[in-house]
Amino acid sequence: MQVLAEQPLLISLMLGLIGGSLLYGWTQTGKRAAAVVGIVFLLLIPAVWIASSMMVTDREQIEAIIYEAAAAVEANDHDAALNYIGDPETKAKAALELPNYIFSLAQVNRIRSIVMIEGSYPPQADVDMSVKVDVSSKRGGIRDVRVPRRLLLHFEKDSAGQWKIVKYDHMPIAGGPDQFSPGM
Repeated sequence: MQVLAEQPLLISLMLGLIGGSLLYGWTQTGKRAAAVVGIVFLLLIPAVWIASSMMVTDREQIEAIIYEAAAAVEANDHDAALNYIGDPETKAKAALELPNYIFSLAQVNRIRSIVMIEGSYPPQADVDMSVKVDVSSKRGGIRDVRVPRRLLLHFEKDSAGQWKIVKYDHMPIAGGPDQFSPGM
């Protein structure tokens, strides 16, 4: 099901190859059953795309949450941003960090990876991504500075079936944590 939802092109190519082979076999043997089955395989290709568009995978849910959380941060809606965090300790850490800054931009540059942790219960995933923010400090000193950051998120699916951030860390794009990284 995961392959169907995330890679319909691969399944479509396989169906097309099988359908085309059966139609070629029909032209060589004249057996009508090969033609009928070949046409059925070819007619399944649009069904694969329709089914794929209707399915929402865990990766797609996590990606949607990432963009929604970025929009909440950009709007300086700290309560909405904190709603995406499921761990009380992590939520408290973010609640202390977010109010120190005024964001005029919070944009996801690239999601490098979303890795589902196989065999974990509850289901968990790790996300490695890069973001850029235009930020000003409420204390002064920093004014409208564009800062690219690498963001590492650990997600966990809660009992209601919603993905929540349970741990996060941010650092410069290259290298390790700096003075702005949590815990530094």
